Amino acid sequence: MATKGFEELRVYLLSEELADEIWKIALTWPIMARDTIGKQIVRSVDSVGANIAEGCGRGSYQDNRRFIRIARGSLNETRHWLRRAFTRSLLTKEQITRLKTLVDNLAPQLNAYLTSIGKTTLSA
Repeated sequence: MATKGFEELRVYLLSEELADEIWKIALTWPIMARDTIGKQIVRSVDSVGANIAEGCGRGSYQDNRRFIRIARGSLNETRHWLRRAFTRSLLTKEQITRLKTLVDNLAPQLNAYLTSIGKTTLSA
């Protein structure tokens, strides 16, 4: 498997950046919003990076790929909570633009990382 630690992976660093941005924003929300959407979105976005890290530590390409697929699911869940937060006027247009940029960069990086895991060259 990869010799880089997960902490050095660009996809992991981007997941941390997104999680930290959402954390900072959710802390400013009123108690009801923090206790409902805030907890859910923080859990889902933190799960993206956690699954990247866990996959790297599993020891097989198949396990790593499975955890990256779970990370993609968590990113989609995060998208859902961002939509709910914006609809409920918890996010400004500026915040949603910034977060959407991060999400839109992270999604293809997760896909590229998934594609790269376990690649071998086969002779025909």
